[in-house]
Amino acid sequence: MNPALIPEAVRALGAHPLRTLLAMLGMIIGVGAVVLMLAIGDGARAKVQETIDALGSDLFVVVSGAPTLGGLRYAAGSVPTLDTDDADAIARLGSVLDTAPTHWGSAQLQFRGTNWPTSVYGSTAAFPLVRNWDLAAGESIDDADVRAARRKVVLGATVATELFGANSPIGETVRINGQPFEVQGVFRAKGQSLSGRDQDDLVFIPLTTAQRQLFGSPFPGAVRFISAKAQPGRLTEAMKDVGALLRQRHRLSGEMEDDFSVRDLTARNEAAAESARAMRLLLGAIASVSLLVGGIGIMNIMLVSVTERTREIGIRMAVGARRRDILGQFLLETLLICLIGGALGAAAGIGGAWLAATLFDMTVVVSATAVIVAFVFAASIGVFFGYYPARKAAALPPAEALRAV
Repeated sequence: MNPALIPEAVRALGAHPLRTLLAMLGMIIGVGAVVLMLAIGDGARAKVQETIDALGSDLFVVVSGAPTLGGLRYAAGSVPTLDTDDADAIARLGSVLDTAPTHWGSAQLQFRGTNWPTSVYGSTAAFPLVRNWDLAAGESIDDADVRAARRKVVLGATVATELFGANSPIGETVRINGQPFEVQGVFRAKGQSLSGRDQDDLVFIPLTTAQRQLFGSPFPGAVRFISAKAQPGRLTEAMKDVGALLRQRHRLSGEMEDDFSVRDLTARNEAAAESARAMRLLLGAIASVSLLVGGIGIMNIMLVSVTERTREIGIRMAVGARRRDILGQFLLETLLICLIGGALGAAAGIGGAWLAATLFDMTVVVSATAVIVAFVFAASIGVFFGYYPARKAAALPPAEALRAV
């Protein structure tokens, strides 16, 4: 394409600013919609991935079963069928990295007149590793604390904030159901789960303390559930191994029902991640329709322009312009409309994404790839829909063009 045609194309577009603006409007709306929708889709995917990373990979739990007794089916975890010996046996499996037997319950925490109800997890020193909890301050509970059944506690970020505000809780004494516990550390915040549950509203105490002093235990070593972390990439194998091991340990043979259940905690999150990816593609596809509509609008505007400038085309051909020069000029005008409209649309999409994040507290991610793809798509549509008007202009016979009024 002849670079000398650029000033001529700019002058032609400037001669009819309103018409040029209307032709650009389709590209502005189309590119802006694509950038905004992809930013929302990428934000949803990033939020899901953040939750998956916070939960940890290759994590599953073994919950006390729901046996049928007297014709009634009891809720999972309501009948204690697991103990610490089961957890130790599971930890020795080659497909399992570690386990954290857990005795769980709800309790009221108190500090200097401030009360906060929360979930209390009594577990072993492996609990932070298995459940992917990092410390923000202080120390975690160790094996010595578990053996001695010490009254020590690690607070979740929400509990620490509710009881202590901005002050450090390390070394302070809180009461759990009236019993004093020394604050050993504070977990790093994880935020909400995909179901909306606050993952930071919990405390962690030694397993033996929960069993013997806080919640009691129906029999020595009984736990509500066992958290387990599989070896990397061996989650499915580990879950099968655990099922076979527990059936053997609990002497369940033949058609006897399992008195436990093995659950993949990451499955729901992975499904949500897949849904987020599908939603991103759907949003992008819907927004792309507006680009096609904008391209059709450009074609209509350019056809009107060719009709109005028929005499001009004839004069150009009469003074030596070739058909490819006419074709190039009209294509260039179309391309300029798309590029300028695309740039304005990208700016509008980025601004819309920022506004959505500010007003609606949404997670949005504006990627350079999304902007570039939308921009290139807009230019391609412009060339595609602009070719027919340009070809029609170039195909006009000079004599007939000169006779046009």
